Amino acid sequence: TSLLLSLPLPLSPSSSSLSPSFPSVPLLYPPVSPTSLLLSLPLSLSPPSDLDTKGKVLRVVTSTGKGLLLLGFLYMFICSLDILSSAFQLIIYNLSLSLSLSLSQVASGYMYKLAKLLVDSFNIQSGEKTPELLHVITDPLTKAIIELDKSVISGVATGDPAARNKSLILKWCKTFTNVTLRNETVPGPENCTSPALCWCSPDLCYTLHNISETYNIQTCNHLFVNVDLSDLAIGLILLALSLLVLCSCLILIVKLLNSMLKGQVAVVIKKVLNTDFPFPFGWVTGYIAILVGAGMTFIVQSSSVFTSAITPLVGIGVISIERAYPLSLGANIGTTTTAILAAMAAPGDSLANALQIALIHFVFNVSGIIMWYSIPFTRIPIRLAKALGNITAEHRWFAGIYIISCFFLLPLIIFGLSMAGWKVLVGVGVPIVALLMIIIIVNLLQERRPSCLPTVLRSWDFLPLWAHSLEPWDRVVAVVAAKCCCCCKGRQTGQEEEEEEEKKGGGNFLEMYDNPAMTSGVDWEKKREDKEDVLKATQL
Repeated sequence: TSLLLSLPLPLSPSSSSLSPSFPSVPLLYPPVSPTSLLLSLPLSLSPPSDLDTKGKVLRVVTSTGKGLLLLGFLYMFICSLDILSSAFQLIIYNLSLSLSLSLSQVASGYMYKLAKLLVDSFNIQSGEKTPELLHVITDPLTKAIIELDKSVISGVATGDPAARNKSLILKWCKTFTNVTLRNETVPGPENCTSPALCWCSPDLCYTLHNISETYNIQTCNHLFVNVDLSDLAIGLILLALSLLVLCSCLILIVKLLNSMLKGQVAVVIKKVLNTDFPFPFGWVTGYIAILVGAGMTFIVQSSSVFTSAITPLVGIGVISIERAYPLSLGANIGTTTTAILAAMAAPGDSLANALQIALIHFVFNVSGIIMWYSIPFTRIPIRLAKALGNITAEHRWFAGIYIISCFFLLPLIIFGLSMAGWKVLVGVGVPIVALLMIIIIVNLLQERRPSCLPTVLRSWDFLPLWAHSLEPWDRVVAVVAAKCCCCCKGRQTGQEEEEEEEKKGGGNFLEMYDNPAMTSGVDWEKKREDKEDVLKATQL
């Protein structure tokens, strides 16, 4: 009863006559009864005390099963990341795309100098390699699928010409190396092992050499050990399979979390994770989140795993974007510990150089946090993430185009221009960057100071519609999808159904968000009207 009395909705058309002080307004929904209203409310599950023994057992079994499924999907997700890394190594190695960065010299070499100062100030001795905790769990599955020969990777990295003709696929997991001392002929005394082990005649010189021979004992047991395919083909197969498993697990994790985190549980978790410290210590919260992200990444030894694990929580609204940002920055710091630990296990003669490179990685990420987080105004990635999220919510295909463009096409274009020489790179890149800067400045002025712009630049309407709106591209994507999938409905039929749904329910734009909290502040009615205008203007 108290719930019904607190609802600001008239229960019947005649309810306004009961209180003359209430204004008479037209009903937006048909009258509902208290029973149907209560049944339609998204209340949490019944308390355990209201369930019988069978219901309690069923709830425990369901919750336990969901938890186990969540762990299983997370395990497969992590393994797919490991296989994805192996696939990229195979593809990049066979395409001969060896990229070398000396990023530390860009900013006047301060990273190089700072890292060298840190190395020189500590008397660090080499030690044993720290085991990677996450690989202990994932190796049984990933090594059953694919194993790479790390000696070939090391040989390519050190410039060994013999390593370039070898396959990256590891075929022999157990080998035996036998070292024997053999007598060999050499051209002259200068080619002898030592003067004590050198015997020369008028024609030839003899010396003793240590000859090592490797014998293959046992083959590996992974799936591709005896497959008659090239490394590139295997890499492409693994890339496709790992991406399929990765996306499937991510979707299933989101669905499971949506079903598990309901009612008061989601409210409590969301409140705990997103609450700031009281004034005037609110600014400390973000830096503590950075430390938490660094610590969790250090535990799992992978920033990709940590950031991928919090992504579904952001998608269902448990963690806010503002809290996920410092957690991701902390993950960037935590991932540098892996390189530092690996460098400390290097031999004594290369310890200083290895540790200096690892510290450059650490200084680089810390510098990024100082630049893009220390001042609230510089936290531009948060605003960019929200803008891209809003675009993707309205145009789902945009996410795929964004990933392909930013992570594949753009790096390949920049790499190709750099191979042509720095003059070509500057000649092509500077005009493009300048054009982008002009577009950004004009957009800011259109939003905040339109009076400073000429009349023609106060909007982008002077350009063709496809050049400043994604709506026409929706039609192109729909046509391509209809041709690729014969079972898809025609475009006209889809438009008619969409118009009928809009007439019945006022539009279906809210369905584009899996997280209802993301829809706040969005004028869906205006977006619906704009979409109708665009569709009329672009009809064939």
